[in-house]
Amino acid sequence: MCLPVMPVQILSLVLLIFSSAPTALPANAPIAKPGCADRCGNVSIPYPFGMTPDCYLDKHFHITCNNSFSPAKPFLESSTKNVTKITLEGQLHVLKFTAHDCYDHGHRTTYNEPIFKLTKFTISNTQNKFVAVGCDTYAILHAYEGDKMYTTGCMSLCDSMDDITDGSCSGFGCCQTSIPKGVREINLTLSSYYNHTYIHGFNPCSYAFVVEESEFNFSKNYLRDLKNRKKLPLVLDWTIGNETCEVASKNMISYACKENSECYEPENGPGYRCRCFNGYEGNPYLSNGCQDINECEDPSLNRCPKHCVNIAGNYKCSCPKGYRWDSRTNGEGCVVDQLLVITLYVGIATVVTVLLVGSSWLYFGLKKRKLVRIKVKLFQQNGGLMLRQQLSGQEGTKDTVKIFTEKELQMATNNYDDSRIIGRGGYGTVYKGYLTDSRIVAIKKSKIVDQGQIEQFINEVIVLFQINHRNVVKLLGCCLETEVPLLVYEFINNGTLFEHIHKKRKETAISWDIRLRIAAETAGVLSYLHSAASTPIIHRDIKSANILLDDNYIAKVSDFGTSRLVPLDQAQFCTMVQGTLGYLDPEYMHTSQLTEKSDVYSFGVVLVELLTGKKALSFDRSEEERSLATYFLSSLEKGRLFQVLEDHLVCDGNAEQLTEVAEIARRCLNLKGEDRPSMKEVGMGLEGLRMVEKHQWVGIALNLEETESLLDERSNANEYGGSSATNAKFDSPREHVILPIDGRR
Repeated sequence: MCLPVMPVQILSLVLLIFSSAPTALPANAPIAKPGCADRCGNVSIPYPFGMTPDCYLDKHFHITCNNSFSPAKPFLESSTKNVTKITLEGQLHVLKFTAHDCYDHGHRTTYNEPIFKLTKFTISNTQNKFVAVGCDTYAILHAYEGDKMYTTGCMSLCDSMDDITDGSCSGFGCCQTSIPKGVREINLTLSSYYNHTYIHGFNPCSYAFVVEESEFNFSKNYLRDLKNRKKLPLVLDWTIGNETCEVASKNMISYACKENSECYEPENGPGYRCRCFNGYEGNPYLSNGCQDINECEDPSLNRCPKHCVNIAGNYKCSCPKGYRWDSRTNGEGCVVDQLLVITLYVGIATVVTVLLVGSSWLYFGLKKRKLVRIKVKLFQQNGGLMLRQQLSGQEGTKDTVKIFTEKELQMATNNYDDSRIIGRGGYGTVYKGYLTDSRIVAIKKSKIVDQGQIEQFINEVIVLFQINHRNVVKLLGCCLETEVPLLVYEFINNGTLFEHIHKKRKETAISWDIRLRIAAETAGVLSYLHSAASTPIIHRDIKSANILLDDNYIAKVSDFGTSRLVPLDQAQFCTMVQGTLGYLDPEYMHTSQLTEKSDVYSFGVVLVELLTGKKALSFDRSEEERSLATYFLSSLEKGRLFQVLEDHLVCDGNAEQLTEVAEIARRCLNLKGEDRPSMKEVGMGLEGLRMVEKHQWVGIALNLEETESLLDERSNANEYGGSSATNAKFDSPREHVILPIDGRR
């Protein structure tokens, strides 16, 4: 309700009379407990509120009636919060002081009410507004919900009374904003920009207050007179306790909702309220407080033209025997009871229901069959028959390979919910899944699939199933019933090497010993893929983000989505250039000729990341340092190795080891692939360094020249009639060297 513009004193009186109107209840319905006063002055005090200990529910509903006023005034508990109205719908109306900031010829008068704080009830966010009045005013409201603080405010400026419109509170002379939910404490800050110096004549003050929205209608007269208005109405929301209806109803001793009432939960603040059932009215917090409404006594509550019969909570219209009440008629309302017509209606309804159920069953049955056909088509289209045929000819794969159904993976990922996403890449999205056998898996969902490469995809899946290396993320199965095939991997829960190098705090950074082991394990995987796998595999996207770590920081190489099988009779072959900038082999980028030495280059970048703690490519660095590989090689040439190493890696006794690993990285980063060592040589070199570090008591000394000799072993093989690494021919599994160090290979 909007009030007309009137003098402030009259407005105060009207608001007081309006807000003090008693709650509408049946004439004979009690509102307070038996023997308890139900009024203080002009204000009704319904239970659960009361003025003496036996008359209120608990201390939060205590009303203090101050008889020193005429008429007497009620206050909430023992505070100065003057109550003007209490409703059983959950509202408590009080009067609250306004804050003002006034200037009179350089003299400033300020009143900021102390923090308005409630112990139980909340400030209504739907019925109140935060308002500021003035032509040189800005006001800030700090609102608190438990430990949370919300800050809001508004600004009001104007140059003259001509800028202002009565009833408008949009920034000229008046501004307003809403109140957050659940607020029990507010604090106002009020000030001006120019101390009201240029608008002194018509607006010497700024005002700020939280007020009941329907009881405040802005008038330009407030710019002069609002200072005389000490208090304005404010609405509080009250509830019973802090429990939900479900919890509260289990304790019938403390449950506040009595007979013929129901419990409901308001949106603003914890707790619950009660209300009478439809057809009843009264106080739902009192025993027998909700009383039946006699709808027959009030023509506006019933639709019976003549004969009305009141029943508990409702009414009915009576008719002579042989007739029935029909509200659709415009006359008496009583029509002949045609049982045959009713039976016909029931029969029609039954037939329609049967037809609807039958057609629905037929529709969903056909739809299910269509979905089955689509799944079969996709399964065949994605190479499912080819995969089964391949698996039937592979010994030992039937027990380890599983072809999952689409339903299994939908259940595992909660229908691919966004909360299950653990990684995104250029080729697809990875979800965390929970299988029915309690296994946790990673499910890779590709974005696109090339139908012309299905046979190659199936061959790669077979090869990945056959990879049995402790440092490779194991492929557990796949799903071919979807538009794009899904791959299911074991779940590694300690993040990526990239995260541990670049996103961890310094105090949690992994040590050099662990980094060296991770490098050796990764090199061992690549050596295995290049040399010992039944069909050689080039990973093609080696980077720190594709090296996962388990709880013991054991490396697990992942993401074979761009990998390529290498024909045994080819040393190199052309492909579309794919990979990650910063890790891509420069020679591969220029020639599109893919060889195993492309993985060697990418591994060299990872090795430099482990040494320096810097990202492979960063446009935040200077142009000279943008490419980590280029900057590292330049620093080596200038003899500045220890200036680019990560600080915490250098310690007593490991300088020579760091130098030797840096030399391995330099060899891997040669621009010409033929000048790079093989991954087998790199792996042996790194394992050799680890062996020396672990068994220093043997007295083995491995200096830089000896490490270089080890890495040059294959390049010098031609002098002894051996095959050169530049020919890119792959070692057979029999030539694969297994180092007996800690049981690892």
